[in-house]
Amino acid sequence: MLQFFNSLSRQTEAFKPLKRGKVTMYNCGPTVYNYVHIGNLRSFLFAELLRRYLEHKGYAVTQVMNLTDVGHMLADADVGEDRMEVAAAKSGKTPQEVADFYADAFFRDIDRLGIRRASVYPRASQHVPEMIAIIGKLLANGHAYKVEENGGTSVYYDVSSFPNYGKLSGNTIEGLNPGARVDVRQDKKHPSDFALWIHNPQHLMQWEAPWGQGYPGWHIECSAMSTKYLGDTIDIHTGGEDNKFPHHECEIAQTEGATGKQFVRYWLHVMHLLVDGEKMSKSKDNFFTLGELEAKGYAPREIRYLLLSTHYRQQPNFTFNGLDAARGALKRLDDFADALKHAISESSGRPASHGKKAVKAIDAALDDDMNVAKALAGIFDYVHFINEKMAGGGTPSAQRRAPGPDIQRAPKASSKLTERDRLAALDFLKAVTDIFGFELGQDVDFDKLPESTKELIARRDAARQEKRFAEADRFRDELKAKGFIVEDTPEGRRIKRA
Repeated sequence: MLQFFNSLSRQTEAFKPLKRGKVTMYNCGPTVYNYVHIGNLRSFLFAELLRRYLEHKGYAVTQVMNLTDVGHMLADADVGEDRMEVAAAKSGKTPQEVADFYADAFFRDIDRLGIRRASVYPRASQHVPEMIAIIGKLLANGHAYKVEENGGTSVYYDVSSFPNYGKLSGNTIEGLNPGARVDVRQDKKHPSDFALWIHNPQHLMQWEAPWGQGYPGWHIECSAMSTKYLGDTIDIHTGGEDNKFPHHECEIAQTEGATGKQFVRYWLHVMHLLVDGEKMSKSKDNFFTLGELEAKGYAPREIRYLLLSTHYRQQPNFTFNGLDAARGALKRLDDFADALKHAISESSGRPASHGKKAVKAIDAALDDDMNVAKALAGIFDYVHFINEKMAGGGTPSAQRRAPGPDIQRAPKASSKLTERDRLAALDFLKAVTDIFGFELGQDVDFDKLPESTKELIARRDAARQEKRFAEADRFRDELKAKGFIVEDTPEGRRIKRA
């Protein structure tokens, strides 16, 4: 039974979507004023893993991830410098140009990491009419009020009008420290009231609303975009733990204040990332982007593996030793996948049952609030089980049981891999790839190579046959530059990804 720890109830609950067989999911995305860092990527990877697993379970998932390009204040305050404006001033570009540049960079990063694209990536600046409509409802429902400032009208949310404010984070109105998160102003009804609409003639981005010119606050964007694409009530909302308050708390107050319905049924929050045991910070020189790690020689899938390998509600410690370990783990899986492709088997037939049982063991781990560490351990248990069968046993450990309920014992030392075993293991690897997004195996099918690469390999083969070894080595180096390694083995030529 699939279950999640729901931040709203603070307990583990069985997952039951609002509509049978369908899941709606909203994920807090990047603020596109700079490159995303590995802490952001961990949150995005978790959201994608969750979607992959739900689809593996047979659900049709509609996933929405927003791009924030307006209204995001430094320190989450109602006044101060807007991150988009700061980036625009530094670069000499317009906020739109800054957003376009870093949105493109974000998509390049997630594509390199193998993150499947969400159903929709709405941008805040393109959904201001929807925000204005919700603000209008909140004013009509008595949850918001107008304030005259800077020669115009701003709109604030009245937190005292929403009795359940604080139900997600536990931060009750009475317990909040005035001024700790929002600006203390005399014209607010309560110090914790937050801006829905801000009138500031100096701001670069301006829109017209029924109450006057201005721009939206940060929190209102997610309420507007989630309800537009997913409806008034959505199944799952994810984001970093730092978004729980005030952002997600304000989302609940706004959306439920406007619709009168429950906003989100399951809240899942990802703990923030440490780097070498410390909080990530540019001043500590431990602030990394995907591109910076690639420049140090690490592949995106190694970074993907490391960022996914810790449970989302545990605080991971990112280290280069950890990246090296991820590289080693993936190499073991690659070697296993390649060995299966070339394994000599004894008989043919349909896949053996142990592959499906091993997949069920992985499912059981992920059903338990996405216990990734246990799932990964189950993967390597199965790899060990099949490796021993391919080796023909030979040690007492060949008698161990493969992961999964009611699995048959592995054959004795004299056994060999059968075609049924091989097919079962290949099916298992396909399921692992579908769930975790790791493309496994270094071997490349010659027929699937580009024609120019095939021609280069043919010329290299001819040069070797004619003992023109220096020329063959030159072709080999050209192939490596293209990302391929050609090996000559007793079984014939093998082509691998570099």
